[in-house]
Amino acid sequence: MDQAETAEQEADEAIVTESSLREATGDVCAARRARLMQRIGATSAALFAANPERNRSNDTDFAYRPNSDLWYLTGFEEPQAVMLLLPGHEEHPFVLFLRERDMKFEIWDGPRVGVERAREMVGADKAFPITELDEQLPKLLAGRTDLHYALGLNPGMDASVIAAYRKAQRTARGRAPAPMAIKEPRDALHEMRLIKSPEEIEALREACRVSAEGHVRGMRMTKPGMTEFELQAEIEYHFQRHGARSPGYPSIVGTGANACVLHYIDNRDTLEDGQLVLVDAGAEVDWYTGDITRTWPVSGTFSGHQRMIYDLVLRAQMEAISIIRPGLDYTEIHKTTVEVITQGLIDMGILEGPMEKAIEEKTFKKFFMHGTGHWLGIDVHDVGAYALDGKKGRPLEAGMVFTIEPGIYFHPEEEASPAEYVGIGVRIEDDILVTEDGCEVLTAGVPKEPEEIEAIVGTDA
Repeated sequence: MDQAETAEQEADEAIVTESSLREATGDVCAARRARLMQRIGATSAALFAANPERNRSNDTDFAYRPNSDLWYLTGFEEPQAVMLLLPGHEEHPFVLFLRERDMKFEIWDGPRVGVERAREMVGADKAFPITELDEQLPKLLAGRTDLHYALGLNPGMDASVIAAYRKAQRTARGRAPAPMAIKEPRDALHEMRLIKSPEEIEALREACRVSAEGHVRGMRMTKPGMTEFELQAEIEYHFQRHGARSPGYPSIVGTGANACVLHYIDNRDTLEDGQLVLVDAGAEVDWYTGDITRTWPVSGTFSGHQRMIYDLVLRAQMEAISIIRPGLDYTEIHKTTVEVITQGLIDMGILEGPMEKAIEEKTFKKFFMHGTGHWLGIDVHDVGAYALDGKKGRPLEAGMVFTIEPGIYFHPEEEASPAEYVGIGVRIEDDILVTEDGCEVLTAGVPKEPEEIEAIVGTDA
């Protein structure tokens, strides 16, 4: 057997190994496709494209991550792919365009599924090489009245889709239906993704478990004199050692005043005795991510002012979690945290009361300027509407997963920050699953009571 034949056999074996993972999700993805096709109607079509590969430097790309919608519907992870759904089509309701197998590339970059294996490996009813997209797509759109496709995310794909859309209209010439509208697929698909299935909940449980363990490791390893990036490395080491593909988003490790920068990701400074460190990090497992924030003292002991702010943030978070149940208006969660934090800051003399006036005038926003949470799932800021039918909020339903993350920040550049609090930034974030009769904290594995935190910090430093 020559070198090329050996490489091809190894590539085949790798595909077979990967197929066992795909088989586990194949039926789930097929059910999702069927449900989506039912939602968009028998005369529509829906198209989802893979994320483009992104250049990092010269001839090196960033690690590839599949498009969340495409993966949700197919379990397919390769770049340069397009899925077309044709509800009601007798022969091929699921059409996949993908890269052909090519050993010249597979030797360098790994095995490809290829057109011939698309039915077996992905469940496609019909497959074409991605190079034939421009030729085949207008033909496949013939007879469809509209096309569900998200414009504006991928300019190169937009051009191909619009050209096919126009060509299908010209070819029909009034003799047969042709797409007359391009519709945003958000309403149909993203509302499906908002309610997590049992399989998704289990994936999120695992992501949250690994994320929580990583935070505990970070607490144990913390000591004055280490750098933010060292602490980041300790946490992310645990993530990847326990099955995470990567962090679900750039980890935030901010010590001292860096904790007051909401999306601080430089992570270059040194942790100093007497400071707090805020860590916002989550592990991505099977493309689902955890999202946890904890704030702890570098030295292992909260100072008086640090403890006062920490206790207030924790109380706001716990009160918000306590009201979560099916039917609750989503906006009530933020309303609760705002009320608790605003009244607490008034009681400390930091804000002027009464609470209703401070909320109406939004003076609390100098110190608590962000929302209380967001949907969580395949994307860290997951999809789904926060309001329905023009109303302010939507009622919670069992199967929704989201974060609860109040915070208080005294940025050095905020003139209203009292001197004794300047540089203190505290956020506490957990991931919450709405259940049939209440809620479950998926990230309960990492402590947040101050005494528990003080007992852990630095024990393995």
